[in-house]
Amino acid sequence: MAELTQPDVVYSPRSLQLWTTLVNWLAFFFQIFLQILRALGSSSSSSSHSFKPLPVVELPEIDSSSSSSSSSPSSPSAPPTLEINAGDQESIRVHQPLQGLHRTSSLPPALKSQAIEGGLKWFELECISSDKEFDGKPKINYVTVFERPGLHDFLKQLSEFADLVLFTAGLEGYARPLVDIIDKENLFSLRLYRPSTISTEYREHVKDLTCISNDACRVVIVDNNPFSFLLQPLNGIPCVPFSAGQPHDTQLLDVILPLLKQLSQQIDVRPVLYERFHMPEWFQRQGIPATSPGWR
Repeated sequence: MAELTQPDVVYSPRSLQLWTTLVNWLAFFFQIFLQILRALGSSSSSSSHSFKPLPVVELPEIDSSSSSSSSSPSSPSAPPTLEINAGDQESIRVHQPLQGLHRTSSLPPALKSQAIEGGLKWFELECISSDKEFDGKPKINYVTVFERPGLHDFLKQLSEFADLVLFTAGLEGYARPLVDIIDKENLFSLRLYRPSTISTEYREHVKDLTCISNDACRVVIVDNNPFSFLLQPLNGIPCVPFSAGQPHDTQLLDVILPLLKQLSQQIDVRPVLYERFHMPEWFQRQGIPATSPGWR
């Protein structure tokens, strides 16, 4: 019987060349895969330092006797100045403290129906853009505006104990028609637009509250973008943003208004706001040092 033996495997020069080419290609694709993983890792780590909206801050129950005894004289002679931001209208689709704006042409019908069925008040508006048409004329934007629930009641109650100032980074030609509609009773004693903002090392269109009052003890800014008040972090209330998809939002009347009423009884609003939000520490975590000019 013939003995079965395993034949030797012989590779020709051509087969060796094919294997070498295949290995080289696999190594090449592996290097590309590693570079993609490194890029994804670096982008995720850098995004952790970007702004994230602060969580909803619910007010604790305040005992009237304890609050009156814990503060200095509870009836300041001058009313507080409340600055309300109407939104940084760099983009038309922006979430704002008082209303939500959407470009009419790109507003999803389902979102509009949801907002209207939820009871949101809304209106359409023509706004003059800073962009130009091909013939040099100003471009007209058509926007749909959804008012934040409780807006008019909120402003009306505030005007009874505070001087209201509207401060927006939007251009006047764009923002003024909108404000004319939501403030038909002229509750805002002053309206400030983009030219009143300043540029800093860290952000543009920053709102310096000294252009409103030199008394930092009695000025409060409510803004959905905390970077707007980075010069006076102890005077700011970071407002939760609003959009048309939130028809049951209650922030204005249930959260912000009670806090502002409490602040109106303080000689200095800054200690209360610091204890609640700790904004100086928040800014430091965003890379803005406490020694920045304007921190006071």
